[in-house]
Formats: sequence, C-alpha cells, structure tokens
Amino acid sequence: MAQHTEGRKFQDLSEALKESTKDVHAEAENTEFMKIFQKGQVTLHEFKLYLASLYYIYVALEEESERNKDNPVYTPVYFPNELNRTAALEEDLKYFYGPTWKEDIQCHEATQKYVDRLHHVGQYEPELLVAHAYTRYLGDLSGGQILKKIAQKSLSLPSTGKGLSFFNFSGITNISKFKQLYRARMNSIPIDSDIIERIVEEARKSFLLNIEVFQELQRLVNQGKLLQNNHLGKSKLDFHTTGNNRIQNPKENGQAQMNYTDMLPSSPLLRWTLALFFLTTTIVVSLYAI
Repeated sequence: MAQHTEGRKFQDLSEALKESTKDVHAEAENTEFMKIFQKGQVTLHEFKLYLASLYYIYVALEEESERNKDNPVYTPVYFPNELNRTAALEEDLKYFYGPTWKEDIQCHEATQKYVDRLHHVGQYEPELLVAHAYTRYLGDLSGGQILKKIAQKSLSLPSTGKGLSFFNFSGITNISKFKQLYRARMNSIPIDSDIIERIVEEARKSFLLNIEVFQELQRLVNQGKLLQNNHLGKSKLDFHTTGNNRIQNPKENGQAQMNYTDMLPSSPLLRWTLALFFLTTTIVVSLYAI
C-alpha cells in the first residue's frame, strides 16, 4: 500500500481522495506557471497555450468517459451534460485562434503523456478513470472559478464570457450542491478498499501529470521569450555593423586619394632651387628656339 494511505482508514472514497492528494495538489498550485497565473500576470499567449493543452486532455478524458458510461465503476460519476468541456474548449480556441485553430495548436510532450495515460486507464483499468474525472472536474468547479476571474481581468476579456467558455458550467445551477452530489455518487461506487487505494494513487498520478504539463508550458513560454530576445539582439548587431561599414568606406577612399601638392618638397631652399632651375631651363630653350 502506498505511503500516503498506509495506516489510515477512510470512511469513503471522496474523503480518501481529498486527504491523500493535498500535498500534490499544493505542488501543482505552486508551479511557476500557475503562480504567475494566480498573480494575474498571465499573458494572452500563455493563456492560449493553457487552453490548447486542456483541449487535448479533455478530448481524451471524455472519449474514455463515453466508452465507460455503462461500467458500474464509472456510471455513478458520468455527468456529460453538466461536466463535459470539449465543446466549450473548442469555442474558446476558435475565439482566440480563429477558424484554423486546429492547425494552429499543438499537443506537446507532457500533454501527450497525460493523454496516453487517460486512454490506457479508460481501456484497461476503467475504475481508475474515476480518479482523473475527480481531479479535473472538481478542480474546474473549485479553483478553476478563481482562474476564470483572474483571466477575465488580466486579459481584459469581454463581460459576455467570450474566451472563457471552459470555465462556464451552464448545466449546473448551484456549483456547491453539485459538488456534494458528485462526492456522494463517488462514495456509492461498488468498490473495495484495495480499489480505493489504487484510485487514490491514480489521483496522485493525475496531479503529477498536471504538474508536468504546467512545467512544460512554462518552458515553452521561456523559450519563446529567449528566441524573441535573440532575434532583437541580432537585429541590433546587424544595424551597428552596417552603420560601421558606411562610416569606414569614405574614410578608406579618402586615404587612397593623393593630391599632387603632397609630392612637392617641404624645404623652402629646395623649392627656390627647383624654381630657379626651371626658369633657367625655360630661357635656354627659348634662345635655342630663336
């Protein structure tokens, strides 16, 4: 049994999940990407990367939810009308990226790892899918509502909710009561203590996968900033080099040009001697010609 649940007896699954994931939950919230988000310093580029990553995750989660909707270990927490996020994310991505959004987004390595795990669980260990649904959906109904307000304010998004469809659960009239219902349904799943332990460990794994996604998003943001700075630096270097060439060429041409006066002797005596010589020669030549 994992160290996080060893020696502890929980009355139900929801309590086990809440208590046993507190540390990894806090770790996820304290990643650099999420701390920047929570401070209201998230940029539009960062927010778009975040939504794109969520899109791939929810497509996988909801494909596997649909696959297991009649499975006794998953049916109690199957709420497609109230919870499904894929259509909402498509709406947001279209708003931010335009009609070609599917060609403009990318599933990066950490997100793909998360997606692969969801598909594996849904196909081979469906009882563990409960852990992923709990981590994602209850998180969206809790801390996700805070992120919605932060994003709307920091990005100056429309009050109509455009760009924030992901956070809007139109099928739920009272979020607090729905979360109570969801936890009650989780506790009604026909499972034993061994499966509870496995679900708890999978929930921890789900948080760790989210952490990897956040870390990857921050790396992408940092790489983008580095490339932008390098590009600006290169542009400045090219400008100064070209400017130097323009300054140096006229100087070089000036050095290459010589005036015939530079060839005359600098001594006054020599100049008078040469002048007398030229005068005498001129007279002699003239007499000879006569």
